[in-house]
Parts: sequence; structure tokens; C-alpha cells
Amino acid sequence: MERRKIVLDVNDDIYEVEVYPNETLLEVLRDKIGFTGPKCGCDDGTCGACTVLIDGVAVKSCLTLAVEVEHKKITTIEGMAKDGKLHPLQESFIKNHAIQCGYCTPGMILSSLAAINEKKRPLTKEEAREAISGNLCRCTGYVKIVEAIVEASEKIGNKG
Repeated sequence: MERRKIVLDVNDDIYEVEVYPNETLLEVLRDKIGFTGPKCGCDDGTCGACTVLIDGVAVKSCLTLAVEVEHKKITTIEGMAKDGKLHPLQESFIKNHAIQCGYCTPGMILSSLAAINEKKRPLTKEEAREAISGNLCRCTGYVKIVEAIVEASEKIGNKG
């Protein structure tokens, strides 16, 4: 199999990387570019730990080929903080104790952000649960996570 050079836009930075056609976005983000936010929890799209945003849509990077997202805008958890300040959703997760081991947290936050941006209004608890329905947490349960999402969506929901 021949490698090819692709251009990825990750967190508003451009990366040229050589990939095999069957390499996943998760592999490229972690192993070739160095982003450790997306995690490999199941490698079959079940757990959501690898979730990133592609053009604002939550996508499981373990199921996405890197060559499929060339020239698209990719956002990882590392790209959410701006000018050294956490995103309101990240702050809300901390404030509401919605993090324990942290393994699922990047995927939870990015899935939530996609839903908030799509609705362009605060989310209800039911909508927050739906937003993270593809993400598994084995530590906290989901009550604090949902509370964090709803609280943050009240701050950012009208801004998109």
C-alpha cells in the first residue's frame, strides 16, 4: 500500500502528513501529529472517546479515514481553549465535577459542543443526554455531566 501526503486543518493549524489510505484519523491525530485528547477506547465507534468535530459535526475519529477529511476543519479538545482560557463547556465540566478519570471527557465535551452549536439555544436535560448518547463513561455516571452541559449551554447556546 502506498503512502500519500495529505493536508489536515486541525485546531486552525495546517499539518502535512504522509498516511496510508487505511489509516484512521485517530491514528494520525495521536501518532503522527501528537494530539492526545482523542482516545482509543474501543476502536469500533462504541465508546465515543475518540470524538472530534469535523466541520462542526461530532465524528468518531476511530471510524474515519484520515484521507476522507483532507481540507476539512478538524477540532480536538486541544483546540477549544483560546488565549489560555478554557471554553465555557470545559469550565462547566470542572465546576460541576463532571470529570473523574477524564478518559471520556474530550469526547463528551465535543459531542455536547456540536449539539449546542446545532441548536443555537440552551439544551434541555433530555437534549444533553441525547448529545452524549454515543459516549460512554464508566466513572461518574451521567448526572453531573448532563448538569454541566445544560449549564454551559445556557451561557453559550445563543451564540452558537
